[in-house]
Amino acid sequence: MARISLDPPRTLLVRLVRWYSKRTYGKVLDPLMALAHHRKVMMTTSRFEMSIARWKKVDPGLKKLAEMASAAAIGCTWCMDFGYWLSHSHGMAQEKLRDVPRWRDSDVYTPLERDVLEYSEAMTATPPTVEDELVERLRRQLGDAGLVELTAMIAVENHRSRLNAALGLHSQGFKDSCDVPARPGA
Repeated sequence: MARISLDPPRTLLVRLVRWYSKRTYGKVLDPLMALAHHRKVMMTTSRFEMSIARWKKVDPGLKKLAEMASAAAIGCTWCMDFGYWLSHSHGMAQEKLRDVPRWRDSDVYTPLERDVLEYSEAMTATPPTVEDELVERLRRQLGDAGLVELTAMIAVENHRSRLNAALGLHSQGFKDSCDVPARPGA
């Protein structure tokens, strides 16, 4: 259960945010409603998220894997649920999404994806456990700008996941709409 009401005062701004969220995602996002208790925090976060969406130096699939690895390490079920849905809707293979928490034991990832997942976990550890050799491999493959963008994305996901986990936000059932339902009689 959320540690803060997800029913903030219904100002015009909150009504607009609810409408936009439902129209865009099919649901009103719980993190938005939690942040709506503080207008400036919600607006700053929203502007920042829109700005992040314009970062294009790293393949979106690599960034999504990094985000999900960070969310899994922190234990943010809301971020895992939403990340699975968002990544699936952009065409990422279900096997890769499903195996993020156990990526070391999975054979569905490329060497670059494995480095990204390892980097994400190392950055998310407290204190971080990032090793020079891993950073150098990523820098060679992604370039300096790509390494900076990947690092920033992982830091952003740490912020999101820790905020959501601390506020007690849990899965909203986004992933449930991704899987093909079993056929009757199957």
